[in-house]
Amino acid sequence: MELQLTLQEEQLVAEVLRQYQRELRLEISHTDHHEFKSRLRERAQVLEGVLERLGVSQFAAN
Repeated sequence: MELQLTLQEEQLVAEVLRQYQRELRLEISHTDHHEFKSRLRERAQVLEGVLERLGVSQFAAN
């Protein structure tokens, strides 16, 4: 699948994904249930892969 976005759309998508990444990390740290935490970690790995493919650094400024 190929998706072409304008610069403004790319920036918005990156911003939304980074925000979700922060929220996901917080949820992982507050979760006690092992199975749920494991699923959240898997989701975080998928998200990190998407961000890498988009060329969005995890340390990029917001």
